[in-house]
Amino acid sequence: MKFPESRSLYVLVCMAALAVVACSLYLEFIMAYEPCPLCLSQRLVIAIIGVSALVAGAHNPSGRGRTCYAALLTLLSAGGAGLALRQLYLQSLPPDQVPACLPSLSYLMDVLPWQDLLGVMLSGTGDCAEDSGSLLGLGLPVWTLGCFLGFGSLGVIEGVRSQRSRSAPGRNAQP
Repeated sequence: MKFPESRSLYVLVCMAALAVVACSLYLEFIMAYEPCPLCLSQRLVIAIIGVSALVAGAHNPSGRGRTCYAALLTLLSAGGAGLALRQLYLQSLPPDQVPACLPSLSYLMDVLPWQDLLGVMLSGTGDCAEDSGSLLGLGLPVWTLGCFLGFGSLGVIEGVRSQRSRSAPGRNAQP
């Protein structure tokens, strides 16, 4: 089985990211799951991955551009995986060690400066330690961690392929 070319790979990543965001919106608005700050942060990272993959697929770069898009996909995925791991860590804490719950995110957006709000979004609150439900026996942060690991793996594979194609003898590497 042949691995898809760069454009096809990025279109698949974009479609997968769109599906994940659509699932999270379904859980929020149809199933009435209230997302915590870390959930929203992970959703935002997945949306950014989807948009950057769409741009990469439309651009269809070669040479260093191909390597840059692969690195961006890998870095975004690593950041998202860190957020998912943070949420899993908070969920594993004993109840007496869980950080305090804060007011709703909409209230925090009204009263906090954006730097403090960003800190809350990335570090999580007591709300993030609550069990957010499960799908097929696995918690939602485990599923998003799997998505980030999958996206990151594709970024690494694409980066290695771009480096090999640039250094292959007899090929004209583009700057």
